[in-house]
Amino acid sequence: MHSFVLRDGRKIDFQQTEIMGIINITKNSFYKESRVSEESLMQRVDQFIQEGALILDIGAESTRPGIDPVDEDTEIENIQKAVSMIREKYPKVLLSIDTYRATTAEAAILAGADIINDISGLTFDERMADVVAKYQVPIIIMHIKGKPKDMQNDPHYDDLITEVEGFFNRQIQLALDHGVQRDKIILDPGIGFGKNYEHNVSLIKNIDFMKKYQLPILLAVSRKTFIGQRLGGLEPSQRLEGTIAVSCFAAMKGIEMVRVHDVKENLRAVRVMELFK
Repeated sequence: MHSFVLRDGRKIDFQQTEIMGIINITKNSFYKESRVSEESLMQRVDQFIQEGALILDIGAESTRPGIDPVDEDTEIENIQKAVSMIREKYPKVLLSIDTYRATTAEAAILAGADIINDISGLTFDERMADVVAKYQVPIIIMHIKGKPKDMQNDPHYDDLITEVEGFFNRQIQLALDHGVQRDKIILDPGIGFGKNYEHNVSLIKNIDFMKKYQLPILLAVSRKTFIGQRLGGLEPSQRLEGTIAVSCFAAMKGIEMVRVHDVKENLRAVRVMELFK
């Protein structure tokens, strides 16, 4: 398994699959139980840390299919407030910020964030790579085709794996060209972002193709649509077991991180599954 290095020099060296807990400070996330108010934020943070999350991923804008973006000022205000509140109680917990905007990323880093999770893979905001390089924070480069507003409108690939590989080849090189160190790069195949049911299943089944980059891999499938489709059209609230199944598959494949809404349940299942690797 691979590692990444934080801006303070701490090395996150993966010996097992770790958990990234999702905290949505937004009112329109696709899974309503993941939404937290300012009042309940610290309760969710306490819970996830106690349950064993390595990283907390904070998002102030839903990027579910078909959604309109929030304005940048609102996103920045909410992110800064959340990071400051968490940092006051937990100075060392790893905080990832789910944003594709460079200005938001910079504000979050200055407030104390450790990692930027860019669902656009450095494609929506040309300044993002420069901001990440300036502060030398790790960046999660996720594959996406299209934009959240229309990305699920009949996505098409002539050759799925080859096209995703081409995207990563370009975006990794772009990051390096802008001064991002290689030990600051994490990859995410972008399940559900410009992909239909067959695309999602194929990417997960063939996840080993991403190992050639020798970089940490994040798999983010928690309660996503393809799980509900496989199980007869279940709503997000009914997709926990399916999520756990994919997390266990990721653990068997040696994937470094899974991003989930339910930390305890996924972590316990993954730790037992790892006995049989």
